[in-house]
Parts: sequence; structure tokens; C-alpha cells
Amino acid sequence: MSDAFVICSRLTFSWPDGTPVFADLSFTVGAGRTGLVAPNGAGKSTLLKLIAGEYRPTGGAVTVDGVLGYLPQSLPLSGDLTVAEVMGVAPVLAALRAIESGDAAEEHFTTIGNDWDVEERTRAQLDRLGLDDVALTRPLHTLSGGQAVSLGLAAQLLKQPDVLLLDEPTNNLDLDARRKLHAVLEDWNGCLLLVSHDRALLDRMDRILELDRGEVRSYGGNFAAYEESVRAEREVAQKNVRHAEQEVRREKREMQQARERAERRAGNAARNLKSAGLPRIVAGGMKRSAQESAGRANETHAARVSDARARLDEAGRAVREEQRITVELPGTNVPAGRTVFHGERMQVRYGERDLFAGEGVDLTVRGPERIALTGPNGAGKSTLLRVLSGDVEPRGGRTRRADGRIAYLSQRLDLLDPDRTVAGNLAAYAPAMPAAQRMNLLARFLFRGARAHLPVGVLSGGERLRATLACVLFAEPAPQLLLLDEPTNNLDLVSVGQLESALSAYEGAFVAISHDERFLAAIGVDRWLRLADGRLLETAGPDGVASRR
Repeated sequence: MSDAFVICSRLTFSWPDGTPVFADLSFTVGAGRTGLVAPNGAGKSTLLKLIAGEYRPTGGAVTVDGVLGYLPQSLPLSGDLTVAEVMGVAPVLAALRAIESGDAAEEHFTTIGNDWDVEERTRAQLDRLGLDDVALTRPLHTLSGGQAVSLGLAAQLLKQPDVLLLDEPTNNLDLDARRKLHAVLEDWNGCLLLVSHDRALLDRMDRILELDRGEVRSYGGNFAAYEESVRAEREVAQKNVRHAEQEVRREKREMQQARERAERRAGNAARNLKSAGLPRIVAGGMKRSAQESAGRANETHAARVSDARARLDEAGRAVREEQRITVELPGTNVPAGRTVFHGERMQVRYGERDLFAGEGVDLTVRGPERIALTGPNGAGKSTLLRVLSGDVEPRGGRTRRADGRIAYLSQRLDLLDPDRTVAGNLAAYAPAMPAAQRMNLLARFLFRGARAHLPVGVLSGGERLRATLACVLFAEPAPQLLLLDEPTNNLDLVSVGQLESALSAYEGAFVAISHDERFLAAIGVDRWLRLADGRLLETAGPDGVASRR
């Protein structure tokens, strides 16, 4: 295994307007596979850009030992480039072709150097990632989003890097491409730092780094082991809080009891001094001494209460807030067997070709089915969802929908008015709901206080998803068919969990496009459809054998 590493020493970064991202981060990433997890907006992608040298730190230093490969979340690729140009081998291939044609100019040999086998090595990397049918001369703009991601990764692997940084590498990948990526990373023996919300991929890591509240913490093992460690930490922290609360109450009680005892002693002493007939100056001295003693005792107890409160505050800071969405959605209930969509011989024109084979596809959705729509990139899954929603009308066949009871959440999450507040959008979707009830509902979707009055346009991806779910699921009337297009793309793992919670409460039918098998299992999918080669087939699972047309 390679001994390459990344060291971040007191790393500090702020945006040009002075907004801080993190300060004094210090950690080391050694050989092996390391997953980096954090909430949206914590700075995961920014941290990778700093390590890759695309951003300059405000303070501190980054040290990378060895050749670096970096796959960003958004690939800076021009559609006019060819596959060979993206792979960085176009000049060498051109020199090889020139020599093969009889041109023995010295400049061609200089260009080639020791890369006489570059075409074979390039082809091998493309084949490993499922791009075996992609020619080196093919223009980038003809590739699907998933193919472009695989191509970008192949280009980095061709460099034979010692350190590899990957930012959400499974976004837009279909199931087959994800599995090929998993296989590539299984064989990785360098230093890998991966940002991902894909739990299946994170479970293949050797360790997890957590970026949270401005600190980086390291956990040995894969993501499942990390979750178990976090769960145990939360239980210990909550137990410490309960103990600290009991300690505060006990110290307060003892302080009050001490005051009452002191008051009783003072009263008894005053009566005894009066009856003893002592000189006034002596009696006054004894009284002051008793008061001073009581005061010191009171200060001691007050200090003990203050210490107990400090321990309670410290215990409270250690508690991880478990942000889950818990709602009931009886308004979305669909009786079993009720048809919410029916389409026959549906056909859609896509460019110069029909998207679906033959006379088109047939599909019936009944309540409360939970349907996963799978298939390779570019098969037309998103277009089929738009047909179900009514955004696209097929040019052939016929359709029947549950009018007004279908909600479509596209990958862009663009249903809400970005200029309105979260509360304002909910009021538009549920005008009959009392204002106080709307605010209580938003609190259950984790929009509390001022957060409910933020414009939707300034929300993070996870926040926008929660706002959209609140508005759609409690719309008047509530949807009986929910259409979800890659809903987990670009969501952090906490947000994915929140989406799973909301969909678990949903009582209508839904059709979800997703390549995340863990997510599909968590939301209780009970029917699988696969769209490939223009045909819509029922299958027994994400890659099961077709059972019927």
C-alpha cells in the first residue's frame, strides 16, 4: 500500500466578503480509503478544493505527498472536447498516428516520450468504468451526465495518482456504473479522500472523517461503524446531561436547605443572646460572626450550583441534535387499488427519434404503490415522470390522471417561489390552514423561529427539500401521487434521513427515480420498473429479471 498522505495544519478559510468557513483545522489523511461526511454547507467541497490547490487558504497550510488526482462535483468540461482530450492523451495519440503514417519528425517522439502504450492504458481505464463502447474521438456533449462523471474519473485514474480526491462521484451514475466505481475503489491502494452521501460507497471506506461545528474527528471503520459510534456518543452525552441536571437540582436544593438552617440558627441565636443579658458590643460581635459564617456558606453553595450549571452546559454541547422529521399525513391516503395514473401506448419524440420502442409503453399506478423506476442513464426515466405529471403530453396513446392530486419534484427542486419565505410558500399551498398551525408544522420540518421567515432562494439543498416537502405534502388538496426525480442528489446524509422519514409517513402512491439502493429500501419500495432500450419492464428488484412487460 502507498504511504502517500495529506496533512492540513491549522487550515483557515473565509470567503472574499469575510464570511468564515472554518478555522484552525488540523488533521492527517493517510493511506487507505477515507470518507468525509458533514452537513450541507459545512465546507466539504471547499476543503477538497483547498487540498487540490484550487483555493488558497486564508491561513495555515496543506501538504500533499505524491501525485494528486481530483474529481470535482461539477466537472469543468467543455462540450466541444473529445474523450481523448478529456483524458489528456490527444497530443500523444496524434503523434502516434503521425509516426504510423510515416512521419518520423523528432517532435512526435518527444511528445510520446515513454507513453507508447497510452492508447491501451486509456482504453483499459475506460473499460473498467463501463465506457467500453465510447470511442476516443467521441464528443463530450454526446455523453450522458453519468458517462461524463465516469469519464472524468477515468482521466484522473490514468494519471496513476498517489492521492485521489473524489467529490460526490456517484451523482448521476446508474446502478451498473456505481458498481464499477465500487470495484475500482476496492482495488485502490493509495490515499483516497471521498465526499459522498452514498451510504453503500461510504460502507466501503476504511475510516470516516467528520467535519462538524468547525472540527474534524476521525472514526475507524466504515460508515455503519461510524453511525454506531455516533449513536453511542449521543446516548452517553444524553446520560451526562440527565446526570448534570440532577446535580444542579441537588445543589440548588442543598443551598436552599442551608439558607433555611442558617436563618433558623440566626433566629435562635438572637433570642438566646437577648435572654443571656450579654453586653451589646459582645452580642453584636457574635451576631456579625454568625452572619459572616452564613454568608460564606451561602457563597460556597452558590459556587457549587454555578459549577453544576457549567457542567450541564458542557454536557449539553456534547449532545448531537438528532434532526428527524416526524409527521402524520392522513390527507395523502389512497385506497388500495384506486388508479391514480393510467397510460396506454405512450410515445414521446426525443430529438430525431421516438423515446419508447414500438407502439410506446403502458403504465398503470394504483394506490398506495411505492414504485422505483430504474434504468441506464439516458433511457428516458425523467421524461417518463414528466409524462406522468402532465408536464409532457405524449404524442401518441392516451393518459388518465388523478386531477390536481399529482406532485412532481424535479432534480432542481424548483416548485417553490424563491422570493417568498418558507412560511409564505406554505401559506400559498395551504391557504385554509391557520397561521399558528402552519408555524407548528414548519417547526416539525425543522424550520423554527426566524428560519421559517427566510426566502426559499437562500436555503441550502437540504433546507429547500424540507420546505418543498412541507408545502407539497400538506397542500390543499394533498397529493395522491408523488413523483421524485433523483431526490437524494446533492443531499447530505442527515437530509436523506429526513426525506426517508417524510416518505415513510406518506400514505399515497409514489414513483421514485433513484440509483441509491439503500434509499429505495428505506422508503419501502414494493414495485420495481426498469426502463431500458425503449421498453418498460417489471422486475423483481433493482437488477432483477424482468417478470412481465
